[in-house]
Amino acid sequence: MGLVERKFLLPMPPSVTLNEQFLHYVWFRKLFAPEQTTTDGRRVEIIDTGQRNTDAGPDVFNAKIRIGDTLWAGNVEFHRLASDWLRHEHHRNPAYNSVILHVVLEADTDIVRADGQTLPQMVLQFRPQLVEAYNRLLTPHQFVACAESLHDIPTVEQHAWFDRLATERLEQKTAAIDKLLQQSVNNWEEAFYITVARNFGFSTNALPFELLAKSLPNAILGKHRNDPVQIEALLFGQAGMLGADNADPYYTILQREYRFLQAKFTLTPIDGALWKFLRLRPSNFPTIRLAQMANLIIKSHNLFSQIIETNDNDTLRQLFACEPSDYWTTHYRFGEPTAARSKKLSRASTDALLINSVAPFLFCYGKYRHDEQLQQRAIDLLNTLPAERNHIVAGFAACGIEAANAFDTQALIQLKRGYCDTHDCLRCRFAKFALKR
Repeated sequence: MGLVERKFLLPMPPSVTLNEQFLHYVWFRKLFAPEQTTTDGRRVEIIDTGQRNTDAGPDVFNAKIRIGDTLWAGNVEFHRLASDWLRHEHHRNPAYNSVILHVVLEADTDIVRADGQTLPQMVLQFRPQLVEAYNRLLTPHQFVACAESLHDIPTVEQHAWFDRLATERLEQKTAAIDKLLQQSVNNWEEAFYITVARNFGFSTNALPFELLAKSLPNAILGKHRNDPVQIEALLFGQAGMLGADNADPYYTILQREYRFLQAKFTLTPIDGALWKFLRLRPSNFPTIRLAQMANLIIKSHNLFSQIIETNDNDTLRQLFACEPSDYWTTHYRFGEPTAARSKKLSRASTDALLINSVAPFLFCYGKYRHDEQLQQRAIDLLNTLPAERNHIVAGFAACGIEAANAFDTQALIQLKRGYCDTHDCLRCRFAKFALKR
């Protein structure tokens, strides 16, 4: 029983708690030691690791394994403890009678299948350095756990992983768009309007912008598109910013217009306390963003349809080149005059709307229409837009991973939020490179 007690080739670092996911990782990437033995002393040769099963049943299908002198073809099950087989009641489930080998980290008991046969067990052996690397990944002390290894990753490997990550991010955004389409009964213009509104809030005020758009249908705005004052009245009123008294003449006009329109369409404004001004530059105040969005609504009709018909980036930028009404040239807030300054939406902000609104909708609409050219247009758009500037992109740049364009930065955002922050290192190609080192 010496092999049962000696669970690793060398002692495992005490801070590490390994799990089935780690066993999967070692198994399918063939990082295990060449010499493997069952708990009863028979030699094990892993000829084919088989196929991962993501549904109910054994973890691995169609593996080929030689145990002693016998070649077996069948399924493999992983557990941290051998007794987990009993805890999960596999010994009562005939679906596990096809299992030919039980791979564990600790063989704390003998087990049998539902057909009464004793099942061979193997405590998986691997290099202790692999455990140490895994421990470092799970206890990061820097921007990302594998930061020290990123400088050495070949460019080809980076681009291959970027392709997958950026597409994964587009797929996630597509899922969010699908939900909006369900809520709007497949109204693409309405879903696009809500998405654009959310992205006008950028990260800080995304939620109140989304709630505002959902409380104020695009169809109502469309009826008043020819009256800029009424568009601003609807937006600021629904934003909950016209409730209090204010001596500012323009505020008074908007308040009066909104009260009329509110009664006409039975509108309920959102909570004005949701808006955040603190630690924002005045040019990013939600009042300025709302005024910019008002200009977009006024000058655009069937905006999503226009985007579908537009192939040129400069033309797309012109569609979103929003400049608020004259009042906002000398104001950041109601009733607080300032020196005159243009409040036109910046080039970086315009590109952010193209990245986060236009590209995902092109991709989603292409999937809906089974139009690969539209999906490729979304990818091409990201590849031709400049790299975003944020703390995630800067963090990876400091680690040696440079982004050439918005496609790359979207990949890095997906990597950080979807893998690094959730410690999902075993699915990451960069972490795989670090572990191999």
